[in-house]
Amino acid sequence: MRRNRESLIRQLRLLRTSRFWQMFGVGILLGASIVFIKLSLTEIAGSRSSVTNTNESTLGYHVSEGLGANSKVDLKPMTELESPDGSDMNALDRLNVRVYLTKEKRMEIVPLETYVQGVLAGEMPVDFELEALKAQAIAARTYIVRRLALKDRSGMEVENADVTDTIEHQVYVPLAKLASKWTGEDKKNNLAKLKKAVMETKGLIITYKGEPIQAAFFSTSNGFTENSEDYWEQSLPYLRSVASPWDEVISPRYKETIELNRQDFYRKMGLSGKLAEGKPAIKLLEKTAGNRIKTIAINGQSFSGRDVRERLALASSQFTWLIKNDSVAFTTFGFGHGIGMSQWGANGMAKEGSSAEDIIRHYYTGTKVEQASKLPIQSNS
Repeated sequence: MRRNRESLIRQLRLLRTSRFWQMFGVGILLGASIVFIKLSLTEIAGSRSSVTNTNESTLGYHVSEGLGANSKVDLKPMTELESPDGSDMNALDRLNVRVYLTKEKRMEIVPLETYVQGVLAGEMPVDFELEALKAQAIAARTYIVRRLALKDRSGMEVENADVTDTIEHQVYVPLAKLASKWTGEDKKNNLAKLKKAVMETKGLIITYKGEPIQAAFFSTSNGFTENSEDYWEQSLPYLRSVASPWDEVISPRYKETIELNRQDFYRKMGLSGKLAEGKPAIKLLEKTAGNRIKTIAINGQSFSGRDVRERLALASSQFTWLIKNDSVAFTTFGFGHGIGMSQWGANGMAKEGSSAEDIIRHYYTGTKVEQASKLPIQSNS
């Protein structure tokens, strides 16, 4: 075990110092040319399997037992569940995720599949189609497997935790809250549905050329997803713009309008002096492949669509505007950054009979769905 840990540490040091590691920010971890630094999940699991918690008052429950292990609604950790194909999943079963619960200011340590179940409950409505939930489970698992393999510490302000329970990483519902989220038959049925989505995808992750991808997802598209470089400035070959026509029909968040008075608009856009006088003059300069705004000019000053979206807290970077006497109204189409899998689009595909793998192949160009436990993760340099 000690030899495995030392090997893992040497590998990760190489990974940290590579040109690959320097290329990424805000959780985007990719690279260009492959060097064969094999980072097996067995080694990762082995190096982390000694992480235990003996202070149940701090953790909330003991890792090896789980909350409600004897409950009829099966809130036991997912390590106690068999993989769908009956294969040996010991490496992944030993992989614990240390989640920092930001509001409660404590850490919850759970097995990988239990974490995926909590993310599934936090990131996607439980009344979505099962195949959409399964696609989300695979994406969520891919995110955390990649993060753990690369020892990514981005967005962490506390020691000894892997992720937070917020949108900074993935929204996660703790087991205790999950147990009280619903009542009666809804509780039984919803928990069974979440468990089914996780069990039927157990150990599956999304890969591109043999490596886990940055599995981005968002709520609602404007009819298309976005090329990654048009929002994040990093071109990733599997995050390409694709059509997503289902969202407009079924998503309640497809379109919304907000109105800002002129002073608030100028203040939020950081404009002052002569640039903040009179009615604003807004001009579209360039659109993205996903039909969102790439660059725009406001009173002669250029902004990216992302910048406008974030400054004004708009739902999407595709928007139109209506200039009034003392205000500006913005109408947005879609909800979220637009990169990767559209959740409402996934649900639309599932309603039409698409499988989870069909959904993933559509939204993540050129990818495969593979068992993480059988995959040596290779880094790029």
